[in-house]
Amino acid sequence: MASWKGIYFILTLFWGSFFGSIFMLGPFLPLMFVNPSWYRWINNRLVATWLTLPVALLETMFGVKVIITGDAFVPGERSVIIMNHRTRMDWMFLWNCLMRYSYLRLEKICLKASLKSVPGFENSKARSNAFAEKNGLQKYEYVLHPRTTGFTFVVDHLREGKNLDAIHDITVAYPHNIPQSEKHLLQGDFPREIHFHVHRYPIDTLPTSKEDLQLWCHKRWEEKEERLRSFYQGEKNFYFTGQSVIPPCKSELRVFVVKLLSILYWTLFSPAMCLLIYLYGLVRWYFIITIVIFVLQERIFGGLEIIELACYRLLHKQPHLNSKKNE
Repeated sequence: MASWKGIYFILTLFWGSFFGSIFMLGPFLPLMFVNPSWYRWINNRLVATWLTLPVALLETMFGVKVIITGDAFVPGERSVIIMNHRTRMDWMFLWNCLMRYSYLRLEKICLKASLKSVPGFENSKARSNAFAEKNGLQKYEYVLHPRTTGFTFVVDHLREGKNLDAIHDITVAYPHNIPQSEKHLLQGDFPREIHFHVHRYPIDTLPTSKEDLQLWCHKRWEEKEERLRSFYQGEKNFYFTGQSVIPPCKSELRVFVVKLLSILYWTLFSPAMCLLIYLYGLVRWYFIITIVIFVLQERIFGGLEIIELACYRLLHKQPHLNSKKNE
């Protein structure tokens, strides 16, 4: 049964995302066709503003406690984060970790397709075990087998372009309740505690060949399985690793202020936009036209990121073509 906490959480996130897309991101859409780099710079910061909202609600309104142990993050470092999945909501809970290290505006998620369609960890684990049996691999109890093709593809291409400094291997665990899906959040079942254990690997310590990189990734998941086994069968923390809590890049006071400002801003923003729509015909027309644009681009092109990438390639290809003509 839905609870008022769950309804408030889901509706606040939805309306913030909806009106934020139209009234914050919408005005900058034309910039994508002129200067995609500037558009991306602005887009990252506007989206990060919204990403602080679920962090603020979970911790300030619903008392979720976040504990981070292991290696420290390096602010501004270009990193690929690999993480086990225990619920469909891990990707959102990760924002609680990343906000403390100024990573929210840079984060991009690559999620396994099975996590979008399979309801719950147990069903995903059944598929993972079937994959392990088919490929002669060890069956896991606490993690899903990594599909290393995507990992090696991303790492190889970023490394080739000299755009990767490190890999952050994050192990996430829940010592108490483990909400499995959006349905549990709607019912007000928020995790009481979330533990993140971070291990940083500088990029020059990783193997260079594709096969060795796949083996490296599998080794990390074997370590996760043992780490989580010790976590859940022990005192349900990661202190047994010998690594203490990481001091955040931002002070907890600063994090607290950011969370309060986020709740205040987004609580006022959506009603204010509704009021503008009600009062001004010009705003109503902008609202309708922007919704139509968002819907059409999704149906025709498959998403704004596809259009953005095409614009970036076209604009960066043109100087190259001009230089060839001059030769």
